[in-house]
Amino acid sequence: MTPVAKEIVELREQINHHDHLYYVEGRPAISDREYDKLFARLKELEAAHPELITPDSPTQRVGEKPIEGFRHVTHAVPMMSIDNTYSEGELREFDGRVSRGLEGAKYEYLVDPKIDGVSATLRYEAGALVLGATRGDGRTGDDITANLRTIRAIPLKLRGRGWPEVIEVRGEVYWPRKAFDAHNALRVKAGEEPFANPRNATTGTLKSLDSAAIADRGLAFMAHGFGEIVGAKFARASELFDRLREWGIPVSRHMKMCKSIDEVVRFVHEWETKRHALEYETDGLVIKIDRFDQRDMLGATSRYPRWCIAYKYAAEQGESKLLAVDFQVGKLGTITPRAVMEPVQLSGTTVRHASLHNFDQVARLDAHIGDTVIVEKAGEIIPQVVRVVKEKRPRDAKPIRPPTKCPVCGGAVEKDEGGVYIRCINPSCDAQIKERLKYFCGRDQMDIEGVGEALIEQLVDRGWVHTFADLYQFVDEASEKKHHWCEKLAGLTFEQERKTDEGVKKQTVQLGEKRVAKLLEGIEKSKSQPLARVLAALNIRHVGASTAEVIAEHFGDMEKIAEASEEELQQVEGVGPEVAQSIRHFFASSAGRKAWQALRDAGVNMKQPRRKTSGAQPLAGKTIVVTGTLEKYSRSEIERLIKDLGGKVSGSVSKKTDFLICGEDAGSKLEKARELGVRVLTEPDFLRLIGQD
Repeated sequence: MTPVAKEIVELREQINHHDHLYYVEGRPAISDREYDKLFARLKELEAAHPELITPDSPTQRVGEKPIEGFRHVTHAVPMMSIDNTYSEGELREFDGRVSRGLEGAKYEYLVDPKIDGVSATLRYEAGALVLGATRGDGRTGDDITANLRTIRAIPLKLRGRGWPEVIEVRGEVYWPRKAFDAHNALRVKAGEEPFANPRNATTGTLKSLDSAAIADRGLAFMAHGFGEIVGAKFARASELFDRLREWGIPVSRHMKMCKSIDEVVRFVHEWETKRHALEYETDGLVIKIDRFDQRDMLGATSRYPRWCIAYKYAAEQGESKLLAVDFQVGKLGTITPRAVMEPVQLSGTTVRHASLHNFDQVARLDAHIGDTVIVEKAGEIIPQVVRVVKEKRPRDAKPIRPPTKCPVCGGAVEKDEGGVYIRCINPSCDAQIKERLKYFCGRDQMDIEGVGEALIEQLVDRGWVHTFADLYQFVDEASEKKHHWCEKLAGLTFEQERKTDEGVKKQTVQLGEKRVAKLLEGIEKSKSQPLARVLAALNIRHVGASTAEVIAEHFGDMEKIAEASEEELQQVEGVGPEVAQSIRHFFASSAGRKAWQALRDAGVNMKQPRRKTSGAQPLAGKTIVVTGTLEKYSRSEIERLIKDLGGKVSGSVSKKTDFLICGEDAGSKLEKARELGVRVLTEPDFLRLIGQD
């Protein structure tokens, strides 16, 4: 190594060390001036010797130029949501479910402050940061590597040694209070509007296409979980977090191990006042089982892991005056009342609107126009009216009446039979069409990039689009038609807010040819989406993404679903009478029939690709339960193997169970299997059965 190369390596190590001390441990060892000298010297040497620049150099945190957009990335391991609880009683109920699920085994909880930030995942390969992404829908997110590299708390190269071949670190990006307040002061000084709160400002910052513009904002990162790990195994989360600290990843110093639910409850009460002294916003605590094998035993529902829960503190409330109520029409015609109020500050945001949910809720509240109302943020996100201060009601207060006709189209309205919602029953209502189109184009459905709310508003208002299939006229293969639509779309204009030297001004911008080309590419690409996506996009009541997937897997073809009776639909696991009736009603209706057939005629795929099976299926048609701790497989690994070999995994033993695979520390499931005469297999027995002994 030449003297210059050696000095560069030493400077990088010093800068990374001081970054870690300052941004992770909060105990700087040198002055800003001394740090700047080190950084300037490194930049000088790298400029003179560009061949020695490496991607993990501190000088390479900021990109040279803005990116054109964010690409979608698929998470190697889905980023699941966490269920919430709001009381000590609910917390103890959760502990009871854990105890039963672990069949009497001892367990410990790892408790961590819940940071009110933006979820992100960092992927390290051979110790180097190769990808940073948003949570997105849990399965796919946006690649925001360029922006995450600017956060000095995030190491570009892991410290120390012994890191896995691949490790994904999940955590929260947040804006520390001190840095947020300092940035807002600069905005005010420059005549700009200050940001309302750290979380929303962090979200906006991470959506920036220019990393250079956000590098000095002082965002931070704190790890709270993990995704894929290759080349290493850990027995406990506490063990993994100890290693993450060694490798330079920020981990909360307030993380606490609790040996019982009583310890957890004490910590919850202690933390309620302490949390306000932190440098970041937090709305609660996350309680997680520490041992990974026990997490595998507990598993997850379709939405949440069963081994963790978030305890949320009471939401902040504010008092305001109800000025008016407006009515919003959803994609299924649901008319929702929304309160219009005098501005009130809640959790750092200015709130002018709040949900009233439905007209039964309005009646329960006995809300009148002119009332003083108590507003809170549900889950710290959605403002809602929770109470009316009736002693402050003015004499001229007016009761809120449900609409007798649709506020958008003027059409007839009906109340759900036995339900609480009032709906517009005009399927041609523009408000419903717009909401249905937004849903159809959404990421979990047809995932058509470039079709946003503003564009849909114009397409419907101009009469160009009224149905899902109308979107595909823009990619008509006839060159004359396609050219015609390209010109019309490129000419559309939108109002946008832009920062100028004179402050924020509204400017008119044109859609333009490049954006139209990208839009048409997204529409054409959506034609090849699998049947499950198309079925979900049709917006059939009670049919979300997971239900659409099992139905599509079962029937394989849209025409077969359209012809299926309610009895045939109920043969699909998870489809009950109400869902079957809703599906049958949709496909039997003229509007439903026209909707899917028009999409078929436009060239949209109507089939579900069959899952590939490799080799024999020795477990085909068998229902299998797993209990206890296995030697060769984790719970998720054995369940995946069973499914790959054609079997069905069940969480409980019944007369329909074919086998119980039994590991160490088995409990009540083994007893139940013996009572019912269910065949019990040890792990070696099972491996012999499938030919893998």
